[in-house]
Amino acid sequence: MGTRTVRLDDEAERTLDRIRVMTGLSISEVLKHGLSAYETEVLEQAPRKPYEIFRQLDLGAGGYAVAPARDAKSALAKVIRRKHSR
Repeated sequence: MGTRTVRLDDEAERTLDRIRVMTGLSISEVLKHGLSAYETEVLEQAPRKPYEIFRQLDLGAGGYAVAPARDAKSALAKVIRRKHSR
């Protein structure tokens, strides 16, 4: 457990005092709750990695694939012919 020294401006001191009086918590407990709340906010806003985004997509079986990978060349040719025959 560490000891920290922080400097608070007048507004922050008033806010801390109001929270302390309303909740009955000690200054340390109020600051711990504040840090936990801020951590939650930061984690929610943290940029997601591409794999995390991919996992949330519901592409169904095979995703958007029109054919298995082994048939990709012939499937691509069919898709292009179908698209340009309109």
